[in-house]
Amino acid sequence: MENFYLSQIRFADFPLDERILASLRETGFEFCSRIQAETLPLALAGRDIAGQAQTGTGKTGAFLVAVFQHLLTHPLPAAGAGTVRCMILAPTRELAIQIARDAEELGKHTGLRSVLVYGGAGYDKQRRQFEEPVDVLIGTPGRVIDYWKQHVFTLKYAQALVMDEADRMFDMGFIQDVRFLMHKMPPPEKRLNMLFSATLSQRVLELAYEHMNNPQQIKIEAESVRADNIAEHVYFPANEEKIPLLVGLVRKLQPFRAIVFVNTKHIAEKIDDYLRANGITSDLISGDVRQNKREKLLQNFEAGEFQVMIATDVAARGLHIPDVSHVFNFDLPQLAEDYVHRIGRTARAGASGEAHSFACEDTAFYLPDIEEYTGKSIPVSKITAELLPADLHRPHRSQRERVPHHPGGHGHNGGGQGGGQRRRSRPRG
Repeated sequence: MENFYLSQIRFADFPLDERILASLRETGFEFCSRIQAETLPLALAGRDIAGQAQTGTGKTGAFLVAVFQHLLTHPLPAAGAGTVRCMILAPTRELAIQIARDAEELGKHTGLRSVLVYGGAGYDKQRRQFEEPVDVLIGTPGRVIDYWKQHVFTLKYAQALVMDEADRMFDMGFIQDVRFLMHKMPPPEKRLNMLFSATLSQRVLELAYEHMNNPQQIKIEAESVRADNIAEHVYFPANEEKIPLLVGLVRKLQPFRAIVFVNTKHIAEKIDDYLRANGITSDLISGDVRQNKREKLLQNFEAGEFQVMIATDVAARGLHIPDVSHVFNFDLPQLAEDYVHRIGRTARAGASGEAHSFACEDTAFYLPDIEEYTGKSIPVSKITAELLPADLHRPHRSQRERVPHHPGGHGHNGGGQGGGQRRRSRPRG
């Protein structure tokens, strides 16, 4: 099978600072992903980039390597406390945290100082990070603006700007905050600018051409990244069949690590109770979960302490969760592009995965738009008696209040394929 994720171009083929190459070697990166191979020659030559790429294709590595090289090549003498040389904006806390982790690894030997700020935690601790010069500021727009208005840092000498998941910035209402911060920086021709988005829509392109210096468009099509790597299935259950079908599929498929996407928190809680009542370890994440609990939940999921995470679309973008083998769309999403983001949680970096979607009585009418957007029909799978377990246990009360997780357990009935799978290497972005 052709690997659409990787190219045949090595990082060592570019004129990168040896400190960056040392960090890349230590992290295990030799070949560039397609988005890295296409953007790095332009960015290293000082060209601005407007890139279309899904999370999981290596875009984080693309802009971090370009930014690190730019900052190392253009040192800023006598930078004082609170001076920021590069600003990287992300729409969600989870994405900002992941970018910061990748920056720590990929910039390990560069000597560049990165700081992370986001809402919901550590206000004073995050603020104290600006008592020294900052090479790379990574954050969410609200918290970054908050500190800027208090004169905690300055963008007057900024040399680079990165905006990740620009379309999501619009969706979440952050775009005015982003424009505000851009106006506090030197003019576009005085800095390196990189914008990434799942789609280069008209509104995203208008933002790019207004605040960037004639950016070069680079598109890595979503379909080519996932077409050969994700086995997609759609079922047509009655509403009352959806939970039994989900339990039956999890029992049959024995996913190593699965995400179930729903459209409301109420449904997420109901599914969580049913899964636990039927011996399947699970937990849920939604927009109102406290930040410290969200981080702990994601750590536990990655550590294998539960098998299934139930999520509203807060988890559809910006979360790097390795080795997700299966995605279940318990509810089809209202927006076709959200379907792509959801199933993109699996089959990352050229790995394989499965996506199982329920076109029920309430959401089946979203299916034509999804198929039109992706340019193909999703194969229909039959709902057999085997997939509707007769021994389904109904929860008597909230399983979340009374059933603890057992570290290391997946809740499998027997060994299955979950216990013995080896971990795949992590992509960046």
